[in-house]
Amino acid sequence: MEVSLTEQDGVRLAIEGCGHGTLHAIYASLEEACKRKGWPNIDLLIIGGDFQSVRNAYDLNCVSMPAKYRSMCDFHEYYSGQRTAPCLTVFVGGNHEASNYLFELYYGGWVAPNIYYVGAANVLRLGPLRIAGMSGIWKGYNYRKPHHERLPYNESDIRSIYHTREVDVRKLLQIRTQVDIGISHDWPKGVEWKGDWKRLFRHKGHLEEDARGGQLGSVAAHYVMDRLRPRYWFSAHLHCKYAAVVDHAATPESIGEPVFTNGKPAATKNDEEIDLDDDLDGDSSAAQATANADEIDLELEDDADGAVVVAPGQGLDDVQVPVEPGAPTAGPTLSEEEARAALPEAFRPRPPPAKEVIEHPPGISNTTTHFLALDKCLPNKDFLQLTLIPSPDTTTHERPFKLTYDREWLAITRAFALSEPAVFGDPGVTIGRPKSQAAYSGLIDHQTHWLDENLADQEMAVPDAFEVIAPVYDNGNWNLPQYSRMPGPWRIRKQNGSALDLVATVDLGADAAEEATEDAEEGEEEVADVAGEAKTAPPDGAWIVAVAAYPNLMW
Repeated sequence: MEVSLTEQDGVRLAIEGCGHGTLHAIYASLEEACKRKGWPNIDLLIIGGDFQSVRNAYDLNCVSMPAKYRSMCDFHEYYSGQRTAPCLTVFVGGNHEASNYLFELYYGGWVAPNIYYVGAANVLRLGPLRIAGMSGIWKGYNYRKPHHERLPYNESDIRSIYHTREVDVRKLLQIRTQVDIGISHDWPKGVEWKGDWKRLFRHKGHLEEDARGGQLGSVAAHYVMDRLRPRYWFSAHLHCKYAAVVDHAATPESIGEPVFTNGKPAATKNDEEIDLDDDLDGDSSAAQATANADEIDLELEDDADGAVVVAPGQGLDDVQVPVEPGAPTAGPTLSEEEARAALPEAFRPRPPPAKEVIEHPPGISNTTTHFLALDKCLPNKDFLQLTLIPSPDTTTHERPFKLTYDREWLAITRAFALSEPAVFGDPGVTIGRPKSQAAYSGLIDHQTHWLDENLADQEMAVPDAFEVIAPVYDNGNWNLPQYSRMPGPWRIRKQNGSALDLVATVDLGADAAEEATEDAEEGEEEVADVAGEAKTAPPDGAWIVAVAAYPNLMW
């Protein structure tokens, strides 16, 4: 007897860890798991990164991994149409990706029929669920940099393009209403201490040093999880299964989380130990430093013998000048505070900017996040989990569920595109400091009102607008010279429809398009940005993003 589930039973969800291009095995395993669980199918498969959407040999040269591990794998068959994904599949980007392809879909889009890439950062809806995702892994030295990489990628670009950027996380931190599911490739920093970490370190011993040194996980993912506080958070990356529960209302001390100082675990206080840092300004003999007889004491009085030595470098070395007893040799003595007060204004240190007090949004009420990380798809690995997610609302949603855009996220993206236009391919650009929460709230509220007036709910569906643009795999060897540089420029791949028709782009006209194409063949072009200023940008045909969200660019 076939089991029939209604929407009230929840959303049938499957989560897989790292994909690594093994789609055939993932979908076969999913089919078998559904049979064992008695499910007719699932509503959504989430893959936690390292998806490797390699369409052809050109793409394979843009994947960050040693050459000996490079393989075309399975995805190209789904891209070319030889196979179709048996269920709706959504994934975030990891650190082993066809980064050139995913960057075409910076704001999210279909990489193949029924397979959707979240983008650098995004919030989507599926039936009753609201899903937030962020791509990449944490590297602090690139976090505040722009997306400066451009084709053709050099070795440094291939290794940095998948690093999470603050300009993307900044938008996620403006969410003010409840999200149900969060997805990241990298683990949120500190989540390893919220589960059975002793067992984790026994299984993955090399993680313990990084964890105790405060180097494990993504700071950005931690910020987002703490802000959005979803009911569930799924990750991959570390190739192991690990479950944890994050209590956002608890303090680190109350849940036993190690407190780190300068990247190292703080030492436990021993009441019988002599504290050498106590009473350093008092008379404790333990605090007195041992004198070094050979050390030059710079605090000795220069006129101890009634004479001072002329400062060196003036041609009067070793010459002494007599002084009267008690005469000052260095001007009046001032306290540190008096000396600072006597400095001109330009020499005084600027006071640090006042730290903004950020209140947690009242629309985000959940206080407990259930975290789950999974392995990669290999025999005897815990790489797949099926779960029934209870519906968070009472609204009726008909199956099959369809991906839809999120109205709040569209307003956020539009507000940022107007106030902080994204710049790509320019390493010289400096990212400005974030605005205040009040400033962002005002901008987002304005765009929310604009969307309410211009976009009906029935227009929020993500259009099924996939199109094969790039060459399909021709069975060529990826390391042959002809695959070292991609043909092009490949054009913008627009997947516009309904909500995306509101994307404002600037058409430079037929003449400009022809000129831009000629420049693109030489590797560079000049295009006008939204402010009308000329900027050097990687080749993208004759269009640039001007206002809103979800263009699909190939630069």
